[in-house]
Amino acid sequence: MEYTSVFELLTAVLLSAQATDVGVNKATRRLFPVANTPQAILDLGIERLEGYIKTIGLYRSKAKHLMQTCRILVERHGGEVPRTRAELEALPGVGRKTANVVLNVAYGEPTMAVDTHIFRVSNRTGLAPGKTPLAVEMKLLQRVPAKYMNHAHHWLILHGRYVCLARTPRCWECAVAHCCDYQPKTKAP
Repeated sequence: MEYTSVFELLTAVLLSAQATDVGVNKATRRLFPVANTPQAILDLGIERLEGYIKTIGLYRSKAKHLMQTCRILVERHGGEVPRTRAELEALPGVGRKTANVVLNVAYGEPTMAVDTHIFRVSNRTGLAPGKTPLAVEMKLLQRVPAKYMNHAHHWLILHGRYVCLARTPRCWECAVAHCCDYQPKTKAP
């Protein structure tokens, strides 16, 4: 995603739920030149904000959450994005995954933001199997060496997007196929 500040990152990730990075970038390329601070978003008002992000799915609820988040940022945090998980998760529309992205990408914290790709790759390969994103996150935090933690979630997302695909994993292109638990299903002759 494209961003130039911690607030822009938070906004983009908040808007990205059930949307593609391409779609979010398309909307934020229009929004951020006009409003890229909590106060500027508040000054837009809900209707104008919706106009900028209407190409993203669930834009009305996302606009509402973003407006509420901006109000809290201005009133309780001096317009700044907080640096703790608890404060981030207290913002409307911000769950654990979004908080982890902000903590990792913006503040360099060793977190693991488990999205659908990381969940699939972790379970399929046996790297960190778990029934919930939180279970996978906890196992990844134990398995991934500290020196790789700040970049690991990006690497796993990319692996899931381009190699370990949901429907037809490209095992023949996979650099870790030799240590993967996945057994490709072969068609019977």
